[in-house]
Amino acid sequence: MNSLWTDNATVSLQKGLDAAGERNRVMAHNVANVNTPMFKRQDVSFEKQLRQALAAPDRLPLVTTHERHVGGQKSLQDVGHKVSTDRSSAMRSDGNNVDIDREMALMATNQLNYNAMTQMLNERYSLMRYVIHEGRR
Repeated sequence: MNSLWTDNATVSLQKGLDAAGERNRVMAHNVANVNTPMFKRQDVSFEKQLRQALAAPDRLPLVTTHERHVGGQKSLQDVGHKVSTDRSSAMRSDGNNVDIDREMALMATNQLNYNAMTQMLNERYSLMRYVIHEGRR
């Protein structure tokens, strides 16, 4: 059962903000290590899990007892971001694979996404405050 505070849109925005915050931290770490030999950049994945969880209510949920079991669908409440390391590439001869231009572009995109999600969540909360205030009259 969804409440005002746990509907899919609100939970998605909250989890998206968490992922964007973590993504910013990870990208800042990548930038800080741009000249560190053998450093491998990290990335945060979140959107694919979110899409799968939002599509899951249309399907029959399967119960699994282990995260690696086939067929288990995560609920929206269980979705989270995951940090992974890109070990498959090297930008320079010292083994480092951080491309500063790419990281800065990704940081700008992430900031825009964060600002948009913040604005949408603020509008949702403002609407709830308005409804609560008008309901008291």
